[in-house]
Amino acid sequence: MREVWKSTAVIGAVVFVCTIIGFLGGAGSVYIFGLPLFGICVAIIFLIQWLSFIPAYLFRTERFFDLIGGVTYITLAIFVILVRDTTTDVGYMIGFLVSVWAFRLSFFLFSRILTSGSDRRFNDIKSSFGRFLMTWTLQGGWIFMTFAAGLAAMSSNDHAEIGFLTILGLSIWVVGFFVEVVADAQKKRFRSFPENSDNFITNGLWGYSRHPNYLGEIVLWLGIAIIAIPLLSGWQFLTLLSPVFVWFLLTRISGLPMLEAYADEKWGDNSEYANYKRNTPVLFPSIRIVGRRIRRDN
Repeated sequence: MREVWKSTAVIGAVVFVCTIIGFLGGAGSVYIFGLPLFGICVAIIFLIQWLSFIPAYLFRTERFFDLIGGVTYITLAIFVILVRDTTTDVGYMIGFLVSVWAFRLSFFLFSRILTSGSDRRFNDIKSSFGRFLMTWTLQGGWIFMTFAAGLAAMSSNDHAEIGFLTILGLSIWVVGFFVEVVADAQKKRFRSFPENSDNFITNGLWGYSRHPNYLGEIVLWLGIAIIAIPLLSGWQFLTLLSPVFVWFLLTRISGLPMLEAYADEKWGDNSEYANYKRNTPVLFPSIRIVGRRIRRDN
């Protein structure tokens, strides 16, 4: 019973927070069907997650969880562009960048789970109606909070030309996307060798940061938020918390804490891992580490 109440409370809290932000952010949004487009996007996000939860729970599968997440981002971007009378060049850019990122990451994760057969995060969750529904609802909250600044800009009443902030944000997004893609590719290649199945990766970007893929994700969402700034007004500026939310969730809640705990449990007694952990920053590379790696490689 306690588990049911906990799941219900989390679902209610997530929906409540997203609804409030959706209401406030909708103040500067264009209206479609008599409703703010920004607010409609909130409803679409959760509708997609809850409808997808039904077959996922019936078949006790998590295989298409990440894929649905990516599909939701792309659906939102296309929906906003199609229903608006006019979309600015900045709006098109945001929609394109988010769709590229979502397509790449969701299919990368989908192919990985097809290869492995399961995702250990869901082992104790997918058989529980409340906890599994809570997980899908949390994904809806994640999608909205990460995309909030971009959605607010794409649905905004204001118009803005491509300027300094657009170029700055685009440059930051490219850096973040590059880091995430390269980090994922390096780890996938490392795992492709059977002898590495029980080892930890230390080469490439993983020699500068223990979680460079997460670093890339935080950076690219910062880029999206910066691109969005010229199109925001009033309460819409609240959505600039998007990259802060990404950083907080990945570093304090469900990302790094879980992975670090898993790594400590698996390699905690390994002296090489202890040395790697001691000398490699958890997320942001230090100037000292970068300099040392460059001198070593040269």
